[in-house]
Amino acid sequence: MDGFLVATAVSFAVIFVAELGDKSQLMALTFATRFRTMPVLIGITVATAVVHLVSVGIGYGLGAALPTGWISLVAGVAFLAFGAWTLRGDKLTDDEKSKAERSTGSAILAVGGAFFLAELGDKTMLATITLATQYGWFGTWLGSTLGMVAADALAILVGRLLGRHLPEKVIKYGAAALFAIFGIWLLVEAVIELS
Repeated sequence: MDGFLVATAVSFAVIFVAELGDKSQLMALTFATRFRTMPVLIGITVATAVVHLVSVGIGYGLGAALPTGWISLVAGVAFLAFGAWTLRGDKLTDDEKSKAERSTGSAILAVGGAFFLAELGDKTMLATITLATQYGWFGTWLGSTLGMVAADALAILVGRLLGRHLPEKVIKYGAAALFAIFGIWLLVEAVIELS
């Protein structure tokens, strides 16, 4: 039991700190200005749990690596598309707006998919792989998942607070700029890795 607690605590602390200021934390803030809090948090949690399960599997059992360059390339293009979509904007009727606020499925899929792609090959994934080589897989998975979700929940809280005090245009242009930055960041990572 001591090994499990140590693995959970160490993994939580390492991943929480690694996630502070990371692109996925900034993504959480961006998504929180666009969607309701619970769908964003659910999407992040599911994507993080899956990516970190893969990470501990690699670190604990396989010792292999994913083709992160190509994944970063696809994710970079996706984020540039998210930025363009945000700039284009959508107009909803009052009826459509009330339906969208009740519907959480598309937000969960959008956030979960974006996080899944962004986290593959990211420093938190690599840190989780490394931790899993030294500690038990379950404690590492639990601690790393909770650490990342906690850091991103902090970003969601900040995003929700900013969303209440900023004009809609500022949020729209800011979110589009952040998506573009994520996209360029991922494309640069891909080019460096694939060269």
